[in-house]
Amino acid sequence: MNKIIYCCCLAAALFLATTPAMADDIKGRLGVTGRLGFLVPADSELQGRSADTDTDFVGGGGFIYGITKNIAAEFEITHTSFDVHGNNTMGGNAETINYSLGGQYRFDVAVPQFTPYVGAGLDILINDFTYSDGTKTDVDSCVGVHISGGADYFVTRQFALTAQLKAVLAPSADINYQGKAGNIDPTSLSMTFGARYFF
Repeated sequence: MNKIIYCCCLAAALFLATTPAMADDIKGRLGVTGRLGFLVPADSELQGRSADTDTDFVGGGGFIYGITKNIAAEFEITHTSFDVHGNNTMGGNAETINYSLGGQYRFDVAVPQFTPYVGAGLDILINDFTYSDGTKTDVDSCVGVHISGGADYFVTRQFALTAQLKAVLAPSADINYQGKAGNIDPTSLSMTFGARYFF
């Protein structure tokens, strides 16, 4: 019985040691990503006064495609919703859906199953704002850019755990309700964790 357990453990160790040997090479492979984390939004403005914003959850997913061993293209959609606290004015809740298209440079390191990367790209931000009394407003959409850095850790050739730090820079989006009522600043910093599956 001990020999069987020993052989099983040895086989599992060899599998984990050899399977990820080429895991960092995603050239010609399509991956699906899911992620969840925290987003720190920039402060906004309501009725001409600065309005504080709360850190909240951000989540979403997308696709990644390896163009070469070190270059990848990525498309992701994320959603976040956070409270905006007006200074002597009524606050509310802001939402942003981020359509993000970008590229990654993936570094070669000594540990084959570990792949750090940096990225940059273009973001289309669809914004919304609802006052705390339920009144909905019309908020402009805007275009921004992002820079990111993170790492993938391949558990197997197909499956990787991922972590990413991402900064989005974008112009303020006007809140329109009976004229201009303020603006939402979609600029943010987020930290997310998730998983990727490669076909």
